[in-house]
Amino acid sequence: MTLRTRLLLAQAPLAAGLMLVGLVALNTLETLGQSSQLILRDNFNSVLAAQRMKDAAERIDSAALFRAAGRPDKADEQAPPNIRAFQAQLEVQEHNLTEPGETEATHRLRAAWSEYVQKLDAYRGLTGERELRRRYFEELQPAFTRVKHAAERVLEINQDAMLLKSDRARTTAERSRMLLLLAIVSGLGLALLASVSLTRRALRPLQVLSLAVHRIGEGDLDARARIGGEDEIAEVGRELDTMADKLREYRNSSLGELLQAQQASQAAIDSLPDPVIVLSLDGQVLNVNQAAESLLRVEAGLDPLSRLPPPLREAIDKVRAHIFSGKGAYAPRGLEDAIRVEGEGGGRALLPRATPLYSEQGNVTGATIVLQDVTRLLRFDELKNDLVATVAHEFRTPLTSMRMAVHILLEGITGPLTEKQLDLLTAARDDCERLQGIVEDLLDLSRIQAGKVEVSLTSLPAKSILDAGVAAKVDAARDAGLHMQEDLVEPVLPVLVDPDRISLVFDNLVANAIRHSPKDGRIVVRARPSNGQVRFEVEDQGPGIPPEYRQRIFEKFFRMPGTKGEGIGLGLYISREIVAAHGGEMGVDSGPGGGSRFWFTLRVPPRA
Repeated sequence: MTLRTRLLLAQAPLAAGLMLVGLVALNTLETLGQSSQLILRDNFNSVLAAQRMKDAAERIDSAALFRAAGRPDKADEQAPPNIRAFQAQLEVQEHNLTEPGETEATHRLRAAWSEYVQKLDAYRGLTGERELRRRYFEELQPAFTRVKHAAERVLEINQDAMLLKSDRARTTAERSRMLLLLAIVSGLGLALLASVSLTRRALRPLQVLSLAVHRIGEGDLDARARIGGEDEIAEVGRELDTMADKLREYRNSSLGELLQAQQASQAAIDSLPDPVIVLSLDGQVLNVNQAAESLLRVEAGLDPLSRLPPPLREAIDKVRAHIFSGKGAYAPRGLEDAIRVEGEGGGRALLPRATPLYSEQGNVTGATIVLQDVTRLLRFDELKNDLVATVAHEFRTPLTSMRMAVHILLEGITGPLTEKQLDLLTAARDDCERLQGIVEDLLDLSRIQAGKVEVSLTSLPAKSILDAGVAAKVDAARDAGLHMQEDLVEPVLPVLVDPDRISLVFDNLVANAIRHSPKDGRIVVRARPSNGQVRFEVEDQGPGIPPEYRQRIFEKFFRMPGTKGEGIGLGLYISREIVAAHGGEMGVDSGPGGGSRFWFTLRVPPRA
């Protein structure tokens, strides 16, 4: 029996326990689902119909009052559609009789409605305001009251039934929860016990093998594993014993030790799937692995740049200059530094990174350059970007509908709201706005990654850009208890700018300053000339940014640990890309506890 089979059998009890827990959980969910479906199927339609009948009856009664008040046109406009609505909801109720006493209540409602309709028809044929008022208060209004009370009785029966079924569902949920908890504890406990026992038996030979390896590692080359059997562990044990025999033979020869070290080193780099090139200080190739030979046609002892594609040659020159200037190891900024090359099997994307080689005196003597193959990573990144863009785009339509529905409810168009309903809808509106901001950030991200950041540049005074950025956020700063100050340094120069795009940058920087500033703090928004450009700054008195995060905060989806607020870490990344599309730069000057100053530059138009 192989080791894989043993390990799989050892995990079988755990899988069985998980299956048992899953079955119990499915049964619990099905029970709870049936309880909620019972309430919705039997009572919800009746409650909705009764409420709508009450509303329609009240509007019909209002129409009768309009007629008595001398407004027959208003009455004729309001009464017919509500009569039809009442009749339609009554038919719905008559086909959904599910509770004790509901049939009798519905029959009484039908009788009261028929009587009311007859009286209403007679009432509509009358003339004269005095006669209309008399007949309304003597006949029509009492009939309306009977209809309303009958509808309220139907509503009460179904509401009481919903409460009863809700209590039953709650009891069922408690019982199911206890059953599920018991099943989880017992099933997983037994399965874990059995799995641990079987795994320990299957891996017992590894203890023997580990002890032998430990002794050999300490220099005892007479140690042997001597594991019997035909599985993988036994085979490894035999290979270990063979290796120990050869190590003992090599120990007596310094040449053997040197050969062993060289072979181990070469085997290590040959095992890497990525091209590895070891260069000397004068640029000669000291060593390469098989991946470098097959993909790049690089051989030891030759000029490494002679056969490389120009883009890759320039990247390696950049890495060499970094290493040999004493700056330490070279690490790429990200996948955007990958170089595409053509080779066997199609194009590849290679990401260079390097580590210096040091002499005993600590001087740099060479560099080991690894060209990491990130072709699949780039493809996965493209797929991720496509998925993010698709999901964000699909979110927009339902999110817009949700925002519109919440807005209509908050405006009171559908009727007055209670204080509790108003609080809930206000929270829902805030969450919808936050989601809308996230969706817009994701769509901006997808456009940036697709290279579709287009700006329509026009020449505007720096003061107008600064005024617009401050005006958009001055109310938010005041609400947060902060003081916002505008600082314009002479001379006032024009800048090449897309106002709509750059407003997004200001909104993000000022919003971050408001979010991270203490109460009664001060935010300064500044514009000043700088080396033929105009530099815009947003300065706050927040906690500041540690040095290790000052570059990472401009990366996608990065949020500094311990920060508060909303968002998904895209604002600064999108802002930097917008500024780059303008031909400017963006950065931050900050220190822990000393506030932050975010800045970006815009070009000044050339003089005519």
